[in-house]
Amino acid sequence: MRIATIILFIILCVAALLTPWFIPKEPPKKEDASVVAHLPPIPDVEIKTTMPEFSAMTDVSEKKEAFFRFLLPMVEAENIRILHERAYLKDVYGRFQEGRLTADDKQKIDEWIEYYRLEEDIAIDDNLFGLLKRRMDIIPEMMVLVQAANESGWGTSRFSRMGLNLFGQWCYVKGCGLVPTGRSEDGRHEVAKFDSVNESVKSYMRNINTHGAYLDLRLLREQKRLDNEDITANDLIVGLESYSERGVEYIEELRAMIRINRPIVKEVRQELNAETSSEAAPQ
Repeated sequence: MRIATIILFIILCVAALLTPWFIPKEPPKKEDASVVAHLPPIPDVEIKTTMPEFSAMTDVSEKKEAFFRFLLPMVEAENIRILHERAYLKDVYGRFQEGRLTADDKQKIDEWIEYYRLEEDIAIDDNLFGLLKRRMDIIPEMMVLVQAANESGWGTSRFSRMGLNLFGQWCYVKGCGLVPTGRSEDGRHEVAKFDSVNESVKSYMRNINTHGAYLDLRLLREQKRLDNEDITANDLIVGLESYSERGVEYIEELRAMIRINRPIVKEVRQELNAETSSEAAPQ
């Protein structure tokens, strides 16, 4: 009896060891590449944890070109990332309409709800997908670039140099940032500090895509999508009136900056594209 028990135990152990070889393994789940096949891949942009010495540049044209060259790849990368997310949102919505959401889909929806600052208990329905679609969209490059230049003094302000904050974004937890000069005694806000300029860009774009103050901008952008029109800085910039206490004056200043600096950005983009093509060419 004892020998039979030992033999049975050995057989079970051997079976346990061999089982994985005979049970077919499911391939690891990954996002369907066909969903984003029409989009460029998300660029692998260097993480910038310091700011260039823009204040040392005395030539205005040189400073502008250097500023746009520094910032443009981060803006482009974040917009492409958003377009990838938007494509997957469309894919997930298709499965929702067919009544076949997967566990991965539901997890992704939860992540979107949190990132785009919607109510935690919001129902998964057409309204939710409509809200996500409105918020999950690009910010025109020229708008991001001129706001960064305006808010940071072309990368020379204390907040940009010490906090890597190019957009003057606020935070409200003590020690979360830099205390602005002239803050009232009962003021609680600080100017946020970031670990990288890349984070500053991402946070700014998330703010524009979620804060109630910029709902009009998002509605304008949504209408452009419905009309199959280009999404441009000149069209959307009117939705930034709440960004500054100067209101309309601030908008007009940004419009002038776009008009003056667009040729410089175009030239910088061409140079960056040429460099990328050269690096990708076979040696």
